[in-house]
Amino acid sequence: MAERKVRILIAKPGLDGHDRGAKVVARALRDAGFEVIYTGLRQTPEMIAETALQEDVDLVGLSILSGAHMTLFPRILKLLQEKGLGDIPVLAGGIIPDEDLPALKEMGIAGVFGPGASTQEIAEFINQILKRA
Repeated sequence: MAERKVRILIAKPGLDGHDRGAKVVARALRDAGFEVIYTGLRQTPEMIAETALQEDVDLVGLSILSGAHMTLFPRILKLLQEKGLGDIPVLAGGIIPDEDLPALKEMGIAGVFGPGASTQEIAEFINQILKRA
């Protein structure tokens, strides 16, 4: 019996209408052997947490360019916790100021990947935190 592929949810929270980066990462992760579920644009924290539950994902990746990460990410993490998914690693990507990184780590974001991060680096990080490497 084949081992189940790692399932990753790539989500675009909030009103941000730019998803090129999220689509590039989703495709690269798929090509790296992961099963990827992409939510599409303008997802509420509730929609993201519910999708994570329904799709039985192993990791959530949040992509944001709008600057609302310090408002949306804590809400998403709280909802994941409430749904019993608090042990699922959550990664963030997009435009996130360096000064916000300590607070994001403190709230439970496992890793942050900004512009210039390679898709190989992201895939290797996922394998590392999920103990697949």
